[in-house]
Amino acid sequence: MPIFSYICQECSHHFDSLVQGAMIPECPECQATNLEKQLTAFAVGGGDGGYAVGSDPGACDSCGDPRGPGSCSLN
Repeated sequence: MPIFSYICQECSHHFDSLVQGAMIPECPECQATNLEKQLTAFAVGGGDGGYAVGSDPGACDSCGDPRGPGSCSLN
């Protein structure tokens, strides 16, 4: 079941909803169905558990090396 993000056009409430088949979602605050679907970003993971091309692993937690975990002699 896909998850979609919406903004209610009646009360401006932002929410996410699991939508299956021809189901018409409704606002959890005011039960309106006048909704605007929002563009959402999602993560795509590789099957090997590695980082995606171009991703930045962040600084090493042990020493702060900006090249990331395992880059220094402390790891």
